[in-house]
Amino acid sequence: MSPLVVLAVLTAAVTHATWNAIAHGIRDQLTAFTLVGTGHVACGLLMLPFVAMPDPASWGCLALSGVLHMLYTALLMRSFSLGDFGQMYPIARGTAPVVVTVLAAVFAGELPDGWQLAGVAVASAGLAGVALWGIKGAGTAPRWAAVGAAAGTGLAIAGYTVVDGVGVRASGSSMGFTAWLMIMEGLPVPLYALAVRRRTALEAARPYAVRGLLGGLLSMLAYALVLWAQTRAELAPIAALRESSIIVGAAIGTVLFKERFGAPRVAAAALLVAGIGLMLHAG
Repeated sequence: MSPLVVLAVLTAAVTHATWNAIAHGIRDQLTAFTLVGTGHVACGLLMLPFVAMPDPASWGCLALSGVLHMLYTALLMRSFSLGDFGQMYPIARGTAPVVVTVLAAVFAGELPDGWQLAGVAVASAGLAGVALWGIKGAGTAPRWAAVGAAAGTGLAIAGYTVVDGVGVRASGSSMGFTAWLMIMEGLPVPLYALAVRRRTALEAARPYAVRGLLGGLLSMLAYALVLWAQTRAELAPIAALRESSIIVGAAIGTVLFKERFGAPRVAAAALLVAGIGLMLHAG
């Protein structure tokens, strides 16, 4: 990867952890993701007059990605409502590069080398540690549902990462692909909230409007950077580097949310990051 691509992905990593923290910080998760989705749609609509229409060859990927993003959003909301940010975020983000390595090999013909395979093994061990520590640690009750939702989020991330990587390369316009994707995946949650809550949806969103819409803007920026990077480098190394956001997310959970991270989870997170670093070595 060129230095510019690395800088773009690292910027996306920090931005992504930040918007996730904003969403987690809003107690009502439906309200939080309604605002984030509204931000996505607004950004996408504003971009449309200035970007090229994606090539028809990419439309199938756009449609499938929209479905996968809806699944991702539902699972992320669930994990944030059940578990600590400092635990759910590493599980969700750390699962993705491991699975992306496999999917990229199968669907994009990007075969992993020895470094990536070693990274998968080490990262998987770290993932297990992050998932297991805290389930019964510090006197807490078992939270397997939270871990399952976070792991499911990671699988959804892996799915749309590969689909978007293939789609954006076929689109001929990374910004056009991004604009339409933001509209397609941003609409379902606000529409659902309006259908379920009707007038109360607007009342619930009003106190958090600035924070939530900012989260949507940051989310769009983070993914636009990743989609652009996917047109210039292989999918698995980008997915691995992107998950340096795990470090940022862990720090946010400790500093802002006052979550106890603890030495076992620190060691497990370090193992996860080391595994991702090995996967990145191939890039």
